[in-house]
Amino acid sequence: MGSDTTSRAVEIEVDGKLRSFDIDDPKLPDWVDDHAFTSDNYPYKKKLDRDEYEDTLEALQVELVKVQTWLGETGKRVISVFEGRDAAGKGGSIGATRAYMNPRSARIVALPKPTETERGQWYYQRYVDHFPTSGEFVMFDRSWYNRAGVEPVMGFCTPEQHAHFLEETPHFERMPVNAGIHLFKFWLNIGREMQLKRFHDRRHSKLKSWKLSPMDISSLNKWDDYTEMRNLMLKQTHSDHAPWTVVKANDKRRARINVIRTILKELPYTGKDKGAIGEIDEAIVGMGADAVGR
Repeated sequence: MGSDTTSRAVEIEVDGKLRSFDIDDPKLPDWVDDHAFTSDNYPYKKKLDRDEYEDTLEALQVELVKVQTWLGETGKRVISVFEGRDAAGKGGSIGATRAYMNPRSARIVALPKPTETERGQWYYQRYVDHFPTSGEFVMFDRSWYNRAGVEPVMGFCTPEQHAHFLEETPHFERMPVNAGIHLFKFWLNIGREMQLKRFHDRRHSKLKSWKLSPMDISSLNKWDDYTEMRNLMLKQTHSDHAPWTVVKANDKRRARINVIRTILKELPYTGKDKGAIGEIDEAIVGMGADAVGR
């Protein structure tokens, strides 16, 4: 379960009420459990049926295999950026997308904290080093947008560096798009109670405890700070050439399906089966800052 046994109880204000949450307590508080799935005004009351999910996902994954064949034949390139709060489901969405693609040309990029050398470079440089070559599909599990969220919230960059990032990023993203790279940016949005539930699940799982970092714990009382940075990021870096697709992700199944549908609908690949792709669920998918809740 984690080597740190120090109690990490915090007081959290939710809907105007001060609530106590101790991530080390094996019992999940009822107020978290009762409201997690519908938190942040999530429009559904229960998960997508498993059989429907698996059948739909398989059909979409068949289309993704076609995409990879098309990329190989044409030399086209794809970048898909996955962002969201901790425990939003980024890794699961990436895994569902890549599951049946050839890993030689469908790469996942999840960079550690920058080295001393990288800190002295142009900020975007270490990410550009992982951009796709001909025929590749690259998925960033977090990206250059670290400077729009965790860095300003946790004090890892200066206010000037943060402001510069927000100003320059739309110009930076125009370069790969103008070079013919298909760029997707996904923000997976979850409610606060859902995040607490997922953190708690990780803390008390022998299989998933490694996913809960000290950074996650320290962010428990910084929800509003992250919200402010998220809203600013979506407002200032959403553009016609590099738009943000916001997916409400309290239900991981619906989120994964709609992420993949968004990619498939946009790409002009050979043999596209529009019936297999289906329609994007507009109840949980939106664009830019207007698509996020509290």
